[in-house]
Amino acid sequence: MAPTTDRPTAAPAPLSPGVPGWAAPADGGGARENPPTPVWALAALGILSCAALAAACWVAGHLHADPPLQMAARFLHLVALVVGLGSVLAVDWFAVLWMLGRRRLADVLRTACALQVPIWLGLAGLVVTGLFLRPDLASPLTQLKLGLVLAITLNGLYAHWLGQRLDQCGEAGVPRPLRIQSGVAASVSQLGWWGASLIGFLNSQP
Repeated sequence: MAPTTDRPTAAPAPLSPGVPGWAAPADGGGARENPPTPVWALAALGILSCAALAAACWVAGHLHADPPLQMAARFLHLVALVVGLGSVLAVDWFAVLWMLGRRRLADVLRTACALQVPIWLGLAGLVVTGLFLRPDLASPLTQLKLGLVLAITLNGLYAHWLGQRLDQCGEAGVPRPLRIQSGVAASVSQLGWWGASLIGFLNSQP
């Protein structure tokens, strides 16, 4: 059920922090004057993300942390998960309330804009602290987790692109194709975060 007066919401998936062209909505509900982020810039960030994850896998295969460092990394890994996943859930919850007509679109956009930094800090923290946890890169479960992390990252960039288009819809409402794309992005986000968390839990068992 979509509201009839608010502007359309960004996808309830993480929006990319530090990428020019995204800003919180104005209280007046008008369209943003900032131009959208060029597609080539988002594509370049996607390529850099793939390279960074590949480099992290290489480092993890050559890094041997002692037990105290592993314990500290495990704690920080959990902290990063709480920060990242908790922020994603907050954005998604506001998006659900908007779909039910119980929140204004501006509330969702403002929440997504405010939480994009902790979302990406949480994801980066998971990757960095995971270097010290001696992951078994030959394990199919670990490989699946890495695939989910990459999917979360690329999906976040895609959600940023979607968010800018949705923000430009103004008062006319969200076109059906754009609404479907937003739902897909949100689903990928949830499946990716929860799937990676579950695999991490399974890998931590003796």
